[in-house]
Amino acid sequence: MLMMLVELADEVSVFNVFRYITFRTGGALITSALIVFLFGPMIIASLRVRQGKGQPIRADGPQTHFKKAGTPTMGGLMMLSGILGSCALWANLSSVYVWVVLMVTVSFGAIGFYDDYLKVTKQSHLGFSGKARLSAEFLIAGLAAWTIMHAGQAPFSSSLTFPFFKDLLLNLGIFFVPFAAFVIVGAGNAVNLTDGLDGLATVPVMVAAASFGVIAYLSGNAIFANYLQIHFVPGTGELAVILGAVIGAGLGFLWFNAPPAAIFMGDTGSLALGGLVGTVAVATKHEIVMVIIGGLFVMEALSVIIQVASFKLTGKRIFLMAPLHHHFQKQNWPETRVVVRFWILSVLFALAGLATLKLR
Repeated sequence: MLMMLVELADEVSVFNVFRYITFRTGGALITSALIVFLFGPMIIASLRVRQGKGQPIRADGPQTHFKKAGTPTMGGLMMLSGILGSCALWANLSSVYVWVVLMVTVSFGAIGFYDDYLKVTKQSHLGFSGKARLSAEFLIAGLAAWTIMHAGQAPFSSSLTFPFFKDLLLNLGIFFVPFAAFVIVGAGNAVNLTDGLDGLATVPVMVAAASFGVIAYLSGNAIFANYLQIHFVPGTGELAVILGAVIGAGLGFLWFNAPPAAIFMGDTGSLALGGLVGTVAVATKHEIVMVIIGGLFVMEALSVIIQVASFKLTGKRIFLMAPLHHHFQKQNWPETRVVVRFWILSVLFALAGLATLKLR
């Protein structure tokens, strides 16, 4: 919306600042944080009244979780409100990449909301049918991948890039769509699995958003992309504004989600934010780098896969409990120790991922 002020720049020179992605990213960050700060208490109060008993606690989970009974969930609504409201003001809404990322975010958020709704109303940790949920996610992600592929220039738009190699490309052709869809769905569900402790997923999501904000800005700038010898993807710089909004919404939400949490993010937030980051990775052609930057989310997802596979094949469990953060809780680690150490890991993974921009 504020981008329209650029048309008045010839008459009022101060409006030139709206041309700069960096300025609008900062504006989006502050705006989304303010929206969550201001409307957060009202949303929490409303959800507490409507949900009654709040998010159900798993009977086989860590004993420390039972004291959290009654805490409302669906806190992702707070973050989505901040992100969407901020992007409406600061993002360039003529960008196809902006619309694709927001479409995935809202759609995944809707799937997560329905899952949370079923859990709360049935007071069971079993929500949306796994097959139906994944089918819906892949349909949305596939549409997003197809749009991204056609928004770019062939054959680069359907190619897979590799970190550390400036000229190595693998043209996947039409198979880029299922590959990209898998990346988006995988990111959404990996973040969803990580969201199990107060504040655990919030900070790593912010770290990943900051990292991809840098990547989007550099990839969308021909001068910087040429200097770093990374692939130039016209138009993706605008995604930095969305990622700035994610950081701001994360800061606002963390105020209420920090231990002891007044509200849980729920699938509404974790699935939406994971899908958002995954879509940005696909748009900027940094799908493999996302595995490095989101290393914490990958660890959490792999722990579940390994646990399930081991139990089905051998009848034995590798971890005391999956996802991985629960394993350490079962080893009597205090929740805050698990959370802070996982935050540290997320920063280290992000730094390693950003290092690939220069190591070419």
